[in-house]
Amino acid sequence: MEPMHALDLSFDSDSDDENIQFLVCVALHEYCNTYLQPRPCRTSILQGHDYVLEILNGHERRSKENFRMEPDVFINLCEALKVYGKLEHSRYLTVQEQVCIFLLTIGHNERNRVVQERFQHSGQTISKYFNRVLKAVCRLGKQVIRPPDFDEVPAEIRHNPRFYPFFKDCVGAIDGTHISARVPASEQIPYRGKHTVTTQNVMCVCSFDMRFTYVLAGWEGTANDSRVFIETVHDPTNLFPMPPTDKYYVVDSGYTNMPGFLSPYRGERYHLNEFRNQRRQPRNKKQMFNYRHSSLRNVIERCFGVLKARFPILRDMPPYSTKTQRYIHIACCTIHNWIRTHSQNDTLFAEWANPDRIVEDNGPSGGDSSSSTHAGSSSQQPIDLDISQPQLRHMSDVRNQIAGQIWESLGNN
Repeated sequence: MEPMHALDLSFDSDSDDENIQFLVCVALHEYCNTYLQPRPCRTSILQGHDYVLEILNGHERRSKENFRMEPDVFINLCEALKVYGKLEHSRYLTVQEQVCIFLLTIGHNERNRVVQERFQHSGQTISKYFNRVLKAVCRLGKQVIRPPDFDEVPAEIRHNPRFYPFFKDCVGAIDGTHISARVPASEQIPYRGKHTVTTQNVMCVCSFDMRFTYVLAGWEGTANDSRVFIETVHDPTNLFPMPPTDKYYVVDSGYTNMPGFLSPYRGERYHLNEFRNQRRQPRNKKQMFNYRHSSLRNVIERCFGVLKARFPILRDMPPYSTKTQRYIHIACCTIHNWIRTHSQNDTLFAEWANPDRIVEDNGPSGGDSSSSTHAGSSSQQPIDLDISQPQLRHMSDVRNQIAGQIWESLGNN
C-alpha cells in the first residue's frame, strides 16, 4: 500500500480561479438586477386606480360582486370614511383604491399576493393600506353601530299581528356566534370548542331591521354565551346598551329570564325547525309563546347568516394578529350596517328577510375569557343588573302574561 505522504494532494489552481470568478460574476449579476437595475414585477397595463374606475363606471353587478355593494353605496362609504374615519388620499393611492383593497380582501378572503397582482402594488403597500382602512372603518363603526330608539315600537313588531301587541316592549335580540380565529399553537386550547377548530365567540345585539346595535369581540371559542353576556353587562367599560325599565331584549334559553332580557320557557319545544309541520304545531300556551319568541329572536341568526355570507373571511380567518382579527369582526358588522342603511335592493338581505327561515344553531360551549373589543355605545356608566328573586318573579310574570295573551288571541281558553 502506498504511504499517505506519497499521495498527490495538489489542486489545479487555474480551475479554482475560474470557478471563483464565475461565482463572483453570478453574485454581481444578481446584485445588479436586485438593487441597481431591478426588473419591475407589477407591470400590468390595468393599474389599481384604473381597475377601480372601470368597476365603478361599469355595470353595477360588477361592483356588487367585487366590492359587495353598489357604486353609489361605495362612494358614500368612502366619503363617510373621510369624515368619521379620518381616511385620506396618499401620494400614490386614492381613498377609493384604499377602500377597494380592503373590501376585496374581506369580501373574498383574498391573500396579500392576490391583491398585489390585482392592484399592482407591493405586499408592504397592500398590508399598510389594509390596516389603515381597517382602523378607519372601526372608527366609522362608532357612528353606524348604535342602539335604536328605545321609546319607539319597532316597525317590524308594530305591523306584524304575530308580535303586536304582545312584544311591543321588545327592543332587540342578543346572541353569540363563532367566528374563525387563527392563534399560535401554544394558545389554541381555549379557542377549540365542540367543532375542534379555533374560533372566537362574538356577542352581538341587533334590531329587527337586521342592523347590529352592539358588537363585542375577543372571547375565546370555548366561552359560553351566558358567561360572555354576564361579564359584558357587569363591566361598564364594555358600554353595553341596557334597555330602559319595562323594555327588554329577546334571548335564547342559555340566558336567564330577568329584567331587561326575555328568554323562552325551558323544557318546551323552542327552535323553529321543531314546529316545521302541521303535526308538530304548538299545543299549549308555553309552546306557542316559544314559537313566537323564536320567530322574533330569529332576526339575530339571520343577521349572522348575511354577515358570514357576505364576508367569507369570517369563516376562514387569515393569520393576522389577534388584535387585528377582533377589529375585522367589528369592521364587517360596520359595513353590514352601512349596506343595510344605504342599499335599497341588496340581494343578501332580501334572501334572508323571511323571519321563519330556519338557521342552523352553532352556539358555543363553556370556557374562559380574554380581552375584548366592542362597538355600539357612547357612554360609560355602571350597569345595575337586579337579579333578586322579586325581580326574577316579575319577569316570569311578564312572560306568563305575554304567553296568556297570545293563547287567548287564538281563541283558546
